[in-house]
Amino acid sequence: MGLGLLERVLGISKTKSPGDPGCWKYSKGKVEIEWARAPELRKPCGATRLEGRGLPERVLVIYGMDGQYHAFRNSCTYTGRRIDPVAGTRTLRCCSLFASTFDYSGNVISGSAKPLKVFRVRTKQCKVIVWLD
Repeated sequence: MGLGLLERVLGISKTKSPGDPGCWKYSKGKVEIEWARAPELRKPCGATRLEGRGLPERVLVIYGMDGQYHAFRNSCTYTGRRIDPVAGTRTLRCCSLFASTFDYSGNVISGSAKPLKVFRVRTKQCKVIVWLD
């Protein structure tokens, strides 16, 4: 289900911070997320947003409908609002009235935004690793 009108006016994101804040750490340009401690990332279209704790920018990490992990700068390039995955699709949407929509490559599908910044992601030894370069 998409965001309601009030949530879009206020720019409220459906995606929350991890339930276990200790599941991730940031160091030397990369984020490491312990997959087992992040249930938000274990189902298709599951997502979590990472902010603070020395992170230079907001990050959205999703487990996509394609069975792969993806990470993005969590800021719409048109309004600056956060981004959410759209349930049941391979797309993301800005949490604003303008609702620009993007694919997993960060390309604009609809709306006035420019492409999203996409971060490199790998999985290794039960971790999701995101490089912020």
